[in-house]
Amino acid sequence: MTSTDPVKPVATSAEALDPVALATALIRAPSVTPQAQAALDIVADLLADAGYRVERLTFDTGGVPVVNLYARIGTDGPNLCFAGHVDVVPVGDAARWSHGPFSGEIAGGRLFGRGAVDMKGAVAAFLAAALRHGQPRKGSLSFLITGDEEGPALDGTVKVVEWLKAKGETLDHCVLGEPTNPAVLGEAFKIGRRGSLSGVVRVQGVQGHVAYPHLADNPVPRLVRLLSGLIAAPLDAGSAFFPPSNLELVSVDVGNTAFNVIPAEATGRFNVRFNDHFSLASLKADIRRRLDAAGEPYDLTFPPGASESFITAPGPFVDLVAGAVEAVTGRRPEASTSGGTSDARFIKDLCPVVEFGLVGQTMHKVDEATSVRDLQDLSTIYGEIITRYFAHFS
Repeated sequence: MTSTDPVKPVATSAEALDPVALATALIRAPSVTPQAQAALDIVADLLADAGYRVERLTFDTGGVPVVNLYARIGTDGPNLCFAGHVDVVPVGDAARWSHGPFSGEIAGGRLFGRGAVDMKGAVAAFLAAALRHGQPRKGSLSFLITGDEEGPALDGTVKVVEWLKAKGETLDHCVLGEPTNPAVLGEAFKIGRRGSLSGVVRVQGVQGHVAYPHLADNPVPRLVRLLSGLIAAPLDAGSAFFPPSNLELVSVDVGNTAFNVIPAEATGRFNVRFNDHFSLASLKADIRRRLDAAGEPYDLTFPPGASESFITAPGPFVDLVAGAVEAVTGRRPEASTSGGTSDARFIKDLCPVVEFGLVGQTMHKVDEATSVRDLQDLSTIYGEIITRYFAHFS
């Protein structure tokens, strides 16, 4: 099947219970963010047929309607939620792919296609696991699936979380299926994420001719002094669960291509990935302190999209997930807080959340692919989590 072929539905109950067949169907439903309707339809139809109450939730604050899904079976607690996304990043040059980016082809024991790893594979794995398990005798299973994780994330999980809060819907624990393993399934799971804060420093000057500097005011040296002060000392030395916070300068711009012109303005941009030594408020204060120490006038803004760090403290739920991974793979996963941000930053406002998914080596790359065996084992792990969860918490 090529990327131009029609989407093949999951036609039989046997296919719905098979994570490989289900992942193939999801990959064959192109869903470049935020156009995820076709993939979400597959998920919604499967869950509705299995007796789940399915809510399709559309939000539009970013100018493009985004479709999301929340589904639940059972009415009492505890409610174990599986969360993920079916939107994917663009494929780039499709001609560079060995297998069509939406072909869902299997070759050499690997399933190819955009989203195989990040993260239609995990969505298929936990859907198949839940459908195999059926409705819990006591408690509930639920799914929170978004079409806006790879994009600006304005109308995805963050809005579903607000909707759940408004309805008084309780999630007791959540497993998010982001790819977490560096090289081998079972190596690592994430129990937290660093916070993220971006900033823009602007320095004003007076444009002029470089041969007449006394008639101008060059902002570049002042910006250099400000940025040097910003990175002069480490932010911290790390904490019990996190590596040291890091501030990275990502851009220095003056908008000037001429060698004989002093620019009128200079701008520096930076991003901080920070641990639990800081809150957003205390980090912003520390950044201002560092800039003020340079003794130069400046303008500082913080674009939207910042997030706090968080940790799901080790305890019964974390141990349960680690035990399920070890039971299937023979590896005790390392509890990690590395990497970028994820939708866990929103879900943690509702309940403890742990992330575990596939090996992430090919995510966002040409020829994104996952091992078929890993996909099957991941579904088995999710099934083990479900079984252990209701045995322990119900």
